[in-house]
Amino acid sequence: MSKRVVITGLGLVSPLGCEVETAWRRLREGESGVSLWEAPNRDDFRSKIAGQCLDFTPSPYIEPKDVKKVERFAQFAYIAGIAAVEQAGVDFSRENPFRCASIVGCGVGGLAEIERQDEKLAKSGPSRISPFTIPKIMLNAASAHLAIRYGIHGPVYGVATACASANNAMIDVYKAIKCGEIDVALTGGTEAAVSKLGVAGFGAMRALSERNDAPEKASRPFDADRDGFVIGEGAGVLVFEELEHAKKRGANILAEVVGYGATTDATHITQPDEEGVYAGAAIEATLRSAGWNPEDVDYINAHGTATKLGDVAETAAIKRALGEEAAKKVSISSTKSAIGHLLGGSGGVELVFSVLSTRDGVVPPTLNLENPDPKCDLDYTPLVAKERKIDRVISNSFGFGGHNACLAIARFVD
Repeated sequence: MSKRVVITGLGLVSPLGCEVETAWRRLREGESGVSLWEAPNRDDFRSKIAGQCLDFTPSPYIEPKDVKKVERFAQFAYIAGIAAVEQAGVDFSRENPFRCASIVGCGVGGLAEIERQDEKLAKSGPSRISPFTIPKIMLNAASAHLAIRYGIHGPVYGVATACASANNAMIDVYKAIKCGEIDVALTGGTEAAVSKLGVAGFGAMRALSERNDAPEKASRPFDADRDGFVIGEGAGVLVFEELEHAKKRGANILAEVVGYGATTDATHITQPDEEGVYAGAAIEATLRSAGWNPEDVDYINAHGTATKLGDVAETAAIKRALGEEAAKKVSISSTKSAIGHLLGGSGGVELVFSVLSTRDGVVPPTLNLENPDPKCDLDYTPLVAKERKIDRVISNSFGFGGHNACLAIARFVD
């Protein structure tokens, strides 16, 4: 018999704050977490803006002596994971460790550490390279550190599908619980690519916004004046759990995961299929998996990065999947407008926001949507949050490489 999968814990590190309720309040109120990039040499770069976690600290959970052993992206996931476990009330010492998992998505891993060690190598030679280099930069470090903390001996690995990484990780956990392989897991995504190499690399592609004179106005999904995405950092980690397991221990159930879809464009290494054919197919697969009709969807947390091609392609994908009539009625927003694009971490943060939207009946706003692109003609909730009953949500993530991954969550009904 197929199992039901529920969400019992949320953890967040984001440019709007490192505590879930604080970040959610600021998002609802239309605040921006985007600012000038805190880098001494930012004038050398095309884009000088970022969504940074300026108030983040790894203490008290990571000892000062150990901070240098754990790269920033893994620190983010570690702190967000602890918060999620605390909310869920899971005592892993009482669990079967082989039926627990830690699966976390990350797109690029320890870019800043690669930069630091490469500079040492060039200046002082190989003898000066830190022995912590490889353990710090490896993508699976985030999930591994959480597994070590909680004694998890089941599936533990990282997922790297660019900006779809978090959603693909959560899909893996959903399937593992659904088929009875595991009972409870930490999952989501993390990224810390606000670094010289990250900003320069995406800048060289002309993918980043260069609205440097007004950072808080730079992330403009679906707006005609958008000029690229704002790079961001952070993590969203959730506790996924089998329903009966959660009920047995008296957990507070926040939402239910009810379906997913995953496809690949296989057309270009960075550009999306402009007609939204394959992203639309992922949304259609999500509807089938959830057993929903197009008109059942109340809210879509869009991928919405504010790139010229991506936003038009996503609009086309939603129309293909839902049909014109249902697509015109669904509420949609891009929370990247407030925090920037967290790359491999984005899907985790966005699923946290999606759960909260069902809890509170609030569609968070798309900031800076002041001059809608005529090709993006759906209800993208411009500027101001909207109250409405939200029972069913789809969260979209589309990544370089043509990776499309969508998750469906619903208000929990026993």
